[in-house]
Amino acid sequence: MQGKGFIKFMAILLCIVCVYSLSFNFVTSKVEKDAKAYAKGDVNKEKAYLDSMATVPVYPLFGFNYQFCKEKEINLGLDLKGGMNVTMEISLANLVKSLANDSDDANFNQAVKNAQTQTSVGGRDFISVFVSEYEKLNPNGKLADLFSNQDNAAVLKPNATNSEVKSFLTTEASSAIDRSFIIIRSRIDGFGVVSPNMQKQEGTNRILIELPGVDESAKQRVRKLLSGSAELQFWHVYNNEEVYPVMENINKTLAASLKSVKDTTAAVAGDTTAKSGSKLANLAKKTDAKDSTSLQNQELSKSNPLFAVLNIPSYQAENGQTSLRPGAVVGWVAQKDTAKVNAFFARPEIASIIPQTYKFMWGVKPMDGTKVFELYAIKVTSLDGKPDLGGDAVSNARDDFGQDGKPEVTMYMTGEGAAKWKKMTGEAAAKKGAIAIVLDDQVYSAPNVNGEIPGGVSSISGSFKPEETKDLANVLKAGKLPVPAHIVGEYVVGPTLGQESINSGLISSIVGLIVVLIFMAIYYSKAGWVANIALVTNLFFLIGAMTSLGAVWTLPGIAGLVLTIGMAVDANVLIYERIKEELAAGKAIRQAIADGYSNAYSAIIDSNIVTLITGIILFYLGTGPIKGFATTLVLGIITSLFTSIFITRLVFESLLKKDGKISFSIPFTANIFKDSNFNFVSGRRKFYIFSSIIILAGIISIFTKGFSLGVDFKGGRAYVVQFEKDINTIEVRDALDDQFGQVPEVKTFGIGNQVRITTSYLIDQNGENIDDQVEAKLAAGLKSLNNPYQIKDAQKIGPTMASDIKTSAIYAVLLAIVAVFIYIVIRFRNVQFGLAAVIALLHDVLVLLSIFSIFNGWLPFSLDIDQQFIAAILTVMGYSMNDTVVVFDRVREYLGQSRHKNEDMPTIVNNALNSTLNRTVVTGLCVMLALLVLFFFGGDILRGFSFAMLIGVIFGTYSSLFVATPFVVEFTRKRDDQVYK
Repeated sequence: MQGKGFIKFMAILLCIVCVYSLSFNFVTSKVEKDAKAYAKGDVNKEKAYLDSMATVPVYPLFGFNYQFCKEKEINLGLDLKGGMNVTMEISLANLVKSLANDSDDANFNQAVKNAQTQTSVGGRDFISVFVSEYEKLNPNGKLADLFSNQDNAAVLKPNATNSEVKSFLTTEASSAIDRSFIIIRSRIDGFGVVSPNMQKQEGTNRILIELPGVDESAKQRVRKLLSGSAELQFWHVYNNEEVYPVMENINKTLAASLKSVKDTTAAVAGDTTAKSGSKLANLAKKTDAKDSTSLQNQELSKSNPLFAVLNIPSYQAENGQTSLRPGAVVGWVAQKDTAKVNAFFARPEIASIIPQTYKFMWGVKPMDGTKVFELYAIKVTSLDGKPDLGGDAVSNARDDFGQDGKPEVTMYMTGEGAAKWKKMTGEAAAKKGAIAIVLDDQVYSAPNVNGEIPGGVSSISGSFKPEETKDLANVLKAGKLPVPAHIVGEYVVGPTLGQESINSGLISSIVGLIVVLIFMAIYYSKAGWVANIALVTNLFFLIGAMTSLGAVWTLPGIAGLVLTIGMAVDANVLIYERIKEELAAGKAIRQAIADGYSNAYSAIIDSNIVTLITGIILFYLGTGPIKGFATTLVLGIITSLFTSIFITRLVFESLLKKDGKISFSIPFTANIFKDSNFNFVSGRRKFYIFSSIIILAGIISIFTKGFSLGVDFKGGRAYVVQFEKDINTIEVRDALDDQFGQVPEVKTFGIGNQVRITTSYLIDQNGENIDDQVEAKLAAGLKSLNNPYQIKDAQKIGPTMASDIKTSAIYAVLLAIVAVFIYIVIRFRNVQFGLAAVIALLHDVLVLLSIFSIFNGWLPFSLDIDQQFIAAILTVMGYSMNDTVVVFDRVREYLGQSRHKNEDMPTIVNNALNSTLNRTVVTGLCVMLALLVLFFFGGDILRGFSFAMLIGVIFGTYSSLFVATPFVVEFTRKRDDQVYK
C-alpha cells in the first residue's frame, strides 16, 4: 500500500482536529452547569452569570473565553433547540415608486402593478419584469424621465438609457436589502437573543432570521420589532464635560436612594474605612487578591452605584492629573450592565433630576474587540421632542475614500435638507460639538463638526474600516426610501418539541448504528468488524467536521446522519465482494486484498460522485433544515470514502503483518448469491409492465385526487397542537371552520392527542395585525373544545415564498437529472448509458410521486409533498444512481475483457447484474435497516420523510436491476455499435 505514512498522518491530523472541535462542548457545558447551580432556577440570574463569563478564560489549555467557546461548539438548528425562524421580504415595488417620487404616470403605475402580479408567483426578478412591462406599455418611453429627479441627480443623468436606469434600479434594490439587513440586525442585537443568525438569501429580496430560544410568548414582540418602519434622525449631542455634573448628581442620588434602612446593614455600610483589627479588616487580610477586589467592588457599588457599572471617559494629562476626555461619548458600559443603567435612569427619583433636554442613547454595537457599549447624551431642543433633522433630508450617501486614502462616507442632502443642515452644522461647529446619526434610537456615529457645511454635501471621516463606511452609508440612505419589509415566512418551534427531536434523533442514530454494526459483523465476519471500525471512525470524523466548519445540525441533518450510517458501508461492501472474487479465483489473501481494493476503486468513485452531485444541488437550492441535511450528506460521503478506503486498508495491513486470519464471511453467508444466474434481461418486460401499472395508477390518482401539499409548497399557516386528552380531528376542524369561515386541514400528528392544523386563512394579507387576528381566531376555536392545549410548532409561508420554494424544488430535480446524465455520458463515454440512467431516475421519481398520491389519507402519518419530500427524492436519485453505476461499471469492465468478447449485450448485462447482486442486496439491506430505524424511532416530524426514503431506496434498487441496465440492452441492439473504454 503506497502512501501509508501520509494516510496515517492525515488520520491522526483529522482526529486531533475533531477532538479539538468537539472539546468546546465540554467546556461550555461545564460553565453552563455552574451557571445553573449558581442561579438555582432563576433564569435572569443564570443569564447574568453567563454574560459575566463572556470574556473570562474558561479553557485553561488555550485561555479561550466562554464567548469564544460558545461560538465553536456544536451548532444546533432551531428545530432541535427551539426558537423562531422569520423570513422578511423587502417590498421592491415600494422602492421603485419611492425612487420615482410616487409618479402619477399611468404607464409607470401599471408596469409596477403588472410586475407585482407576475413576481407574486415567484422565480422572477422584480426590476427586470418592471422594466420589461414599462417598455411594453410605452415603447418610446424613457425611464430616465421618471427616475432622474433631484434626489437621484448625483448617480443618474437625465439622458440615461433604459438599460442604465435598470442598472441603477438593480443597484438601489441591492442597497435597499443591505439597508434593511443592517436595520433588522441592530434590532435583533438589541432584542437580547443569544447567538441570533441572519443571512441574506442570495438572488432574492429576502432576509432569513433565526432567533434561538424565542417561543410563542415572545413572537408578537418579534413581529412588531421586525416590521416597524425605520426612522433616521440627526441630533445635537452634549459633550462629556457638560454631562459629567449630571452623572455625578445621578450617582449621589442613587447612593442615597439605594442605601439600606436596616440598622445592621447600615452599620456595616458605614464602616467603609474598616479600622485595623475590625471584623472587615481581618476578613480582608484573609482573602486573596481576587476576593479583595470583589469586596472593593461591593463597597463601590454601595457608595457609587452608577460609577460602579459606568466608566466616565477620561485620560491621564501630562501633569499626572486625570481629566475628562472631550467628545460625545459620556460613558462606557459593559453589555451585561446596560440593562442596569437603563433601570437606574428610569427610577422616578433619577428621572426627575435628569434635565428634560437630555435623552440618553446607546451606540449600536460594542467597541472593537470588547463587549462594552458607548453611551451618548442627546440634546433635545424642540418642545415636541422631535429631532433637529429627519432622515428625509438625505438624498443619497455612498462609501468612499478620502484624499488621504482612508475610508469615509459622502452624504448628499436634498434642497430643503441642505438649508437645515447648514444651520445645524454651524451651531455644532460654534460649540466644537458633534452631531449624532441615530436610527431606531441607536447611535450609529457621532462625528465632530469642523465647520458649517453650506452645500449639502458632507464627508464623514474617522477611524473607519471599509465595511463600516458601507454600513453607515446604508444607514444614511435608510431614511430616504421607506421600503417596507413584510414577514412572508415564520416558523416557531417550542423547546419541548426541540428536545423531543433531539431525543428521537439520538435514539434513531444509536439504534441505526447498532443494527448496521451487528449486520456487518454477522455477514462479513472478521472483515465486518474492520468495516465497523471504519464506520465508527467515519461518524467521529463527520461530527467533528460538521462542528469545525460551523455547520448547523438540524433534524433532517440527523436523518442524513442515519442515512450516512447505512450508505457508509457501501464502499466496504464493494471492496469485500471484489476481494471474495479474487479469493475464489485462488489468489493468496494479501494479493486478493490488494487486487480487491484496486478493482473496486472505479465503482466506488463513480457511484459516490453521482450521490455527491445530488447532495451539492440540494445544498445550494435547499433552505433551512434541508440545507442541514444536504451538508451532512455531502460531508458524510467524503468522510466515508476516506475511512472505507484508507482506514480499513491500514487495519488489514496491520492484521496481515501479525499473520492474523482474515475471514470475509461466515458459513451461512459464504455462498449467498454465489454463482447466481438470474436472467434479468429476458424478464424485463414483465417489470416494465409492473412499473407502468404503478405509474399509471399514480397519474390517475394525481389528476383525480392530487397531492397533499405541505405549507411550504402551497402557502398558509400550520400549527402542531397538543391537547391534554385525545381529540377528534373532525371536532377540531368544525370548531375552526366556525372561526375562519373556511375549512382548515386537520390531521392527527403522531399520537391521538396531537394534531397538525393547516389553513390559508388571510395568508395573502400583509397588514400589521393580520397574524394576531389569525391567532386570535385559532385560540377562540381551540378554547371552544374545552380541552387544554399547547401549540408546539407554528409555521407561516406566504404565497410568493411558497411559489419560489416549489419552483426551486422542480429546478433541483431537473438539474440533478441533467447533471447525472452529463456525468455518466462523460465518464462512460456512452450516450445509451446516460439515457438509461435518466429513464431510471424518472421512473424512481414517478413511482414515489404515485405512491404518495395513492396512499395519501390511507396511512396514519403525513404524506405531504414539501421540501423534505424533495430532499428525499434527490437523495433517492443519488442512491439509485449509486446502485446503477456499480452495475454500469461492471458492464464496462466485462466489455473490455477478452474472455467476454464473444458475448452479446444481454449476456454481459446479465453477468454484470449477477456478479454485483450480493453488493446490491447487502448495501440495500444496510440502508433499509437504517431507514426503518429512522421511520420507527425518528419521531413524527420525520416519519413521512423516512417513509419516502425507504420506498425510494426499495424502488431505487429495483430500478437499477430491472429498469436502468435492461434499458441499456434496449438502446444497444448490436455490441459492435459501441466503443467502451
